[in-house]
Amino acid sequence: MDYARDSHKMSIRQALRLFQIHPSVYYYKPLPDGDEDIREKLSELSQLHNRWGFWMMHHYLRNLNHKWNHKRVYRVYTEMGLNMRRKHKKRLPARIMEPLLQPLRPNITWSMDFMHDTLSNGVTFRSFNIIDDYNREALNITIDTNLTSKRIIRQLDQLIAWRGQPLKIRVDNGPEFVAEALSQWAEIRCVELKFIQKGKPFQNGYMERFNRSYREEVLDAFCFTRLGEAQILSNAWMWVYNNQRPHKALGYRSPIDFLCRHQKTNTFPTLQKDEGFEWETLVENVTV
Repeated sequence: MDYARDSHKMSIRQALRLFQIHPSVYYYKPLPDGDEDIREKLSELSQLHNRWGFWMMHHYLRNLNHKWNHKRVYRVYTEMGLNMRRKHKKRLPARIMEPLLQPLRPNITWSMDFMHDTLSNGVTFRSFNIIDDYNREALNITIDTNLTSKRIIRQLDQLIAWRGQPLKIRVDNGPEFVAEALSQWAEIRCVELKFIQKGKPFQNGYMERFNRSYREEVLDAFCFTRLGEAQILSNAWMWVYNNQRPHKALGYRSPIDFLCRHQKTNTFPTLQKDEGFEWETLVENVTV
């Protein structure tokens, strides 16, 4: 436009007609940015009160006689990226209470749960425990600082490859168990996840009783310096628990002995009790 006017001595009307530009486009002048005061006030408030949300800041500015419209303030608020992330608690579906009954054979119902403890240097770790409800046999104790739902799935796949697949797995409502990844795995495997009611740990009584024994005889009995030590002693204790430790609920027999006595056919591998094992010797001489 300026070139046409200066070089060819054209009027503004002729130049607009030549370039097919509407006069309102040519004469448009953007309004000056009047949001600097709002940005300054919001920046000050966000530094002084970093937990205040939009409405808290808006009403605070109103109390200081700043009559800015809330829509305008919110637009600047979002442009500055001051929106606070709102945490929504995952709503759990209604859980149905079921009686805690002993299955008629192995691999019908498993139970699994997590436990927590701390190393001598203050590092916290978790243990992922699985038992078979039929004979209370300990199937897995995995120890690590972080056990995600993907790690749980990997451990379950390894256990199923050795032991066989259960029909149901009883769990609580922990975040790893209600995760979508575990639900998809259970659907593909045709395994039913049985969730207990929230705040009712007695509905998973077999697992809770196992956790108590594991807590008293291993986690509270030793001070671990490394994860490897905790894993070795847990594996050794699990062997004793399955093969030597009498269980009152099983007629004071060990889980493996109970399994061998009450099964007519045994199609999956089990540990044998004739293997020599000294729990006290391993505890005294454990090295990682």
